Amino acid sequence: MKAVILAGGKGTRLAPYTVVLPKPLIPVGDRPILEILIGQLRHFGVSDLVIAVGHLAELIEAYFGDGGKFGVDITYSREHEPLGTAGPLGLIEGLDEPFLVMNGDLLTNLDYRVLGDFHTRGDAACTIAMYRRQVQISLGVMEVDDSDRLLNYVEKPTYDYRVSMGVYMFGPEIREYMEPGVHLDFPDLIGLLLRDGKKVVGFPFDGYWLDIGRHEDYAQAIEDFDKMRSQLIHEA
Repeated sequence: MKAVILAGGKGTRLAPYTVVLPKPLIPVGDRPILEILIGQLRHFGVSDLVIAVGHLAELIEAYFGDGGKFGVDITYSREHEPLGTAGPLGLIEGLDEPFLVMNGDLLTNLDYRVLGDFHTRGDAACTIAMYRRQVQISLGVMEVDDSDRLLNYVEKPTYDYRVSMGVYMFGPEIREYMEPGVHLDFPDLIGLLLRDGKKVVGFPFDGYWLDIGRHEDYAQAIEDFDKMRSQLIHEA
């Protein structure tokens, strides 16, 4: 199975760290986020990797090289202008079999073999790894009808959502939706698949997952890594 790791974003919410380092190279514990992900992929049998780079690409390429010292085979796809979250896939050749796509700035103990098997059994064009999140509204929520007549009043409710983990399995048929150099985000790509009646499914995951997008997320990642190192690092 080929894996595409998206590592081209500017990571502006993590400035000033990302002024001098691409976000996937920011350290969590004793190694960069991206090195943790690559080690996990290798552990689960995924060794053919394409890293989609953009912002400060030369630093990522210099650190990981061809992947040999990390036990994987790495090639690079460089975007010269922002192409959105899904657009970089349009620059990558050889996606002729089901393949994994993931953001290069997340921390999880997801078993990618289980995800791949689930996708294959489901015969879907796309499988999206999903995580349950609870969001509490710290205000009183008013539900009204079209004439603003109050139907219900709920004080500080908590809502359950299923959110994308930034980890996907795609079938090769999505290539028909990709054009090199064309800006495209994942919600728009998924919308096109649904429009055409393609099968898109969610893969429920109840393990550990953290999207490292904000300063508080990064602080949480460092704290969690110390506690969960054995679950996140698979030494060769």
